[in-house]
Amino acid sequence: QFDIVESGGGLVQPGGSLRLSCAGVGRTLAYYTIAWFRQVPGAEREGVACISAYGGSTTYADSVKGRFTISRDNAERTVALQMGNLQPEDTAVYYCAAVWFTASCDLASHYDVWGQGTQVTVSS
Repeated sequence: QFDIVESGGGLVQPGGSLRLSCAGVGRTLAYYTIAWFRQVPGAEREGVACISAYGGSTTYADSVKGRFTISRDNAERTVALQMGNLQPEDTAVYYCAAVWFTASCDLASHYDVWGQGTQVTVSS
């Protein structure tokens, strides 16, 4: 077990962009499939995007396709979620989650390690 930490959340106006980052504490994320989830109070957690180990496969929720991009950095130490054209309905706590190597990624799969979350608020 290890820790992962999210960063990059904040307040943005509708139509704006934010970039979230997920990092492993003392461990590279290269061998892990990584997913981003989001949750608002009173609602179920929603899978947003995932990327397989080595980045060969990505999956996006329909609600964010064309607006969000998940990627790994060159050193495979972090995974970013670039969010564009943000709307108020994107407001949520965003969580990064990891599971040991899978060839593809699935937002419905079980993820073993979870970060503490970072708040994203989209408001004018």
